[in-house]
Amino acid sequence: MTPLFSPEDLGAIWLTIKLASTVTILLLIVGTPIAWWLTYTTSRFKAIVAAIVALPLVLPPTVIGFYLLITMGPEGTIGKITQALGLGLLPFTYWGLVIASMIYSLPFVVQPLHNAMQAIGSRPLEVAATLRASPKDQFFTVVLPLAKPGFISAAVLGFAHTVGEFGVVLMIGGNIPAETKVVSVQIYDHVEALQYSQAHTLSLAMVLFSFIVLLLLNSIQRRWVSGLFSSKGDS
Repeated sequence: MTPLFSPEDLGAIWLTIKLASTVTILLLIVGTPIAWWLTYTTSRFKAIVAAIVALPLVLPPTVIGFYLLITMGPEGTIGKITQALGLGLLPFTYWGLVIASMIYSLPFVVQPLHNAMQAIGSRPLEVAATLRASPKDQFFTVVLPLAKPGFISAAVLGFAHTVGEFGVVLMIGGNIPAETKVVSVQIYDHVEALQYSQAHTLSLAMVLFSFIVLLLLNSIQRRWVSGLFSSKGDS
């Protein structure tokens, strides 16, 4: 009996899951203070920062990949820094993929967090402040519990978007088995080699994965809206 996935397919699937998990965790750490700042700041630079965060939504992935390739290259700013630190160059490495994926998936994590924090409003924080809660306590005891659905949505979207990347991944990671070859690149390779059956199997798995992600997001949103209405009804 022919196995559903070849060893190379399984390697690409494992690398994709590892990459998406790493990127999601790092983006939640980086994206939370950015979303917090965008929600509560009155700085005149807010519009500029918001536009920079949202830029990957409108730019072609190949454009982002090209500039990252230049910046991380031997003559680029990041490339010079990583070489000075003895880390070598990032293009065509796993950590180069992680950084590129973080930049490309940043708006898919920051925007759900920003929306969730905006929905909380300033009133709960003002009440907490009157009880002498520090900004740190306000975040962990007020913002974090109330914005929990936003964090879940951000994690799901960040993970799913990283799994589906192609242009940026191909530009920065290339096509190195077990190091940078993810599922989207593996599908591309199967098509180039006219291996349509293998490409179909992997593509169908991606379709099923995306469908499950959308179902999960809809379920989270419905429960959140239902919870908001019931809490308002109780009050």
